Amino acid sequence: MRATVDGVVVDLGEEATVLSAVRVAGVDLPTLCHDDRLTPVGSCRACLVRLDGRVVAACVTPAVDGAEVRVEEEELSRLRHDAVEVIVSALPPYALEGDGELARVCRSLGIGPETAQGGAGRGRDHTHPFVHLDRDLCIACGRCVRMCAEVQGTFALTLVGRGSETVVAPGTGGPWADSDCVACGGCVDTCPTGALTEPGLPIETHLAALTHTRTTCGYCGVGCALDVLTRDGEVAGIRPAKEGPVNRGHACVKGRFAHGFLHSPERVTQPLLRGRSGLEPVSWDEVLDHIARGLRAAVAEAGPDAVAAISSARATNEENYLIQKFMRVVIGTNNVDNCSRLCHSPSAAGLTAAFGLSGGTDAFEDVERADCLLVVGANPVEAHPVVGARLLQQVLHGARLVVADPRAVGLACHADVHLRPRPGTNVALFNGLAHVLLADGLIDEEFLRLRASGLPELAVVLGDYTPDQVARITGVPAADLVAAARLYGQAERPAIVYGLGVTEHLHGTDGVRTLANLAILRGAVGTDRGFGVNPLRGQNNVQGASDMGALPDLLPGYGKVGDPAVRGRAEQVWGTRVPDHDGLRIPRMFAAARSGALRVLWVIGEDVCATDPDANRVVEALETCPLVISQELFLSETARHADVVLPAASWLEKDGTFVNFDRRFQRVRPALAPPGQARTDFAIVHAIAAAYGADLGCPTPAEALAECGRVAPVFAGISHQRLDREGAIPWPCPDPGRPGEAKLYLDRFATPDGLAHLAARPYLPPGESPDDDYPLILITGRRWAHYNSGNMTRRSGNIELDASDRLDIHPADAARHAVRDGDAVLVESRHGQATLPARVTEEIPPGQLFCSFHFPASRANALTSDHADTVTSCPEYKVTAVRLRVIQGSS
Repeated sequence: MRATVDGVVVDLGEEATVLSAVRVAGVDLPTLCHDDRLTPVGSCRACLVRLDGRVVAACVTPAVDGAEVRVEEEELSRLRHDAVEVIVSALPPYALEGDGELARVCRSLGIGPETAQGGAGRGRDHTHPFVHLDRDLCIACGRCVRMCAEVQGTFALTLVGRGSETVVAPGTGGPWADSDCVACGGCVDTCPTGALTEPGLPIETHLAALTHTRTTCGYCGVGCALDVLTRDGEVAGIRPAKEGPVNRGHACVKGRFAHGFLHSPERVTQPLLRGRSGLEPVSWDEVLDHIARGLRAAVAEAGPDAVAAISSARATNEENYLIQKFMRVVIGTNNVDNCSRLCHSPSAAGLTAAFGLSGGTDAFEDVERADCLLVVGANPVEAHPVVGARLLQQVLHGARLVVADPRAVGLACHADVHLRPRPGTNVALFNGLAHVLLADGLIDEEFLRLRASGLPELAVVLGDYTPDQVARITGVPAADLVAAARLYGQAERPAIVYGLGVTEHLHGTDGVRTLANLAILRGAVGTDRGFGVNPLRGQNNVQGASDMGALPDLLPGYGKVGDPAVRGRAEQVWGTRVPDHDGLRIPRMFAAARSGALRVLWVIGEDVCATDPDANRVVEALETCPLVISQELFLSETARHADVVLPAASWLEKDGTFVNFDRRFQRVRPALAPPGQARTDFAIVHAIAAAYGADLGCPTPAEALAECGRVAPVFAGISHQRLDREGAIPWPCPDPGRPGEAKLYLDRFATPDGLAHLAARPYLPPGESPDDDYPLILITGRRWAHYNSGNMTRRSGNIELDASDRLDIHPADAARHAVRDGDAVLVESRHGQATLPARVTEEIPPGQLFCSFHFPASRANALTSDHADTVTSCPEYKVTAVRLRVIQGSS
């Protein structure tokens, strides 16, 4: 369309409004009830204009081709002035103080503080740690209510009262702290008056006076772009970037508010070395000398493979690259791994086998175009809240939804079909869905003929997975299985999103392969007929840590260490020989430590005593190993068992890049300096190398990423300079002059034969099953307010939102075991025991229990077993047989 605004001709899209036309023309027009992310309502009348002779609210009026729009007319200016003046007259005088949106609009219209003659008296609600309400400043614009509904999808807010007494309130009634609010902060961001603020960053704060640093969130793997606001070396607030490529101006409680850990008194700010009285502060020179002597002794006495490093999914790409380079080039071992071993290593193995590359197949924007979502083994509403919110909006706008998850939480409450399989039966479930696709003819025969292999072998296996047989194995009713398969099979643009409920099993890689079968059968991967298979990564850089080669069998870019060509390219760049045999995976590192074969274990940014399975055996490994180095923010459980603790910088104090769940590189920039003597992981690795007598090169993170691109051509087109210009770039990106591949496999799959590979995998039982001695199955996972082992979130205001762990138990099981809500319960497995307060809820099915691992004191991972995926050694966190009893006197 084409329109004219005050004589300026503008070109517009098909669904443009008059407001967007005015903005394109560069004309300033005030709004108070409008936010571009929300449905317009036109209630404030601050944006009145004349359209073809009629006075209209610009925000709610569609533009039409050939329209004549007038803004700068005296009558219109008076109307806009009067509309805002009426609103302001009911507010107290302090409403126009500071730099808030209302104050700016009033200044532009010539409305002074004397107009605000309203009184105070409706009161405030400061019960919530992150959101404060001043009812006297509420103008009932409804932006916060729409933000909560249309962007976050929590529906926690409403407007109450009548007329001038209308005010925002929690929908559940009572104080804000007791409401359904999940503290995403969206209501604060959109509020134009300061009725909603966050503590420490009140509405009168002049944001221009603060230092703004654009970075990428260091919590989950979504990769939200954030603006960190600082003053005098302190974080004043964090705002989601409106142009963030993934989050688009949204955030969650962790990225937005959980920065209080930065100045926790428990922060490790100087090196610690174990002496006679325990861990004692020492200088960097002393601790580096101790580490270098320990490394030399280990290598001299037992060879390079006596040293191992657990790199960090919380560290930047450049730090992970440098760590694996140090191990391979300086020490001479491939004994380096990262926590993807414990979560998504089956994704890497399964997706590589099926399609050729280890990442998800599509960009999240494409997934949002799907008309049917199959969400499996994931609770993104809590674990990946920005993704969860956007998927929910998709469903509310008409996309069909199938959820496969034992628990009735998050998106499952909105599903067209909710499949609740017994833990450990995923392969049978996915084979059953594939059986229905074949039986009902819901497959893409041309795609299978031209672009896939393995259909005859798969068809033979699927013959054993009729809906009735799958129902017996999984507990999922046959009718539900058929309904789910038909929803996915009949969709025009289906997409699969999955999480750790697929991977953390004895047969997790088989789970990924059989789930990928569904997309291949439908021709919904590498085509415009669907959006493939996409894993949700748990930690901020779990994708990048593996991309950078922090793996015992793979170099940067996923080239195998046993491949002479791959190894030769790395050797040419590094100027030295690279070991040709696989190193130790994390579980084998612990086993080697217990046996005495491992002399040095370097743990970077991971609290393995809290997050790894069979925690008692992990502790035994740390106690046995002669030199354990922990690089951490806090004195974690792992650090307490270490011989050396090195004070590390947090994600808000680093320079580099992260890779998010859909393969996007994004910049990480330091908003603050590390406290005390803390250093970035990048600087620490360089310092250890120097103390050992080695020069790693790559003096800056930018140079490290550039060198990585020479080792791994798949990243060669990505640089700090380019990211600074473009914001985000997905890999593969081998050419600096071309964009990365957001959607993979449009021309061919990256497998040796160029085909997608179907996998004929039979169902095999999990490592543990309930019996008379251990009649219940425990599942572990995440909850919305905390992250990983809780080291950061438990040292922030999040602890006020979720103060302790709990054990979810179905009412039937609670009655059978005489457990009442709140009882302290002793949970025992074949591996250990833990004590947790009970929460009786129907979210969990009978026969199953659920708890998180955010509170190390609960010792949830003392319960979990050492059973692990047969291909990748990923632990079976999702199936642990347990029993329980009430601790007497706990009620």
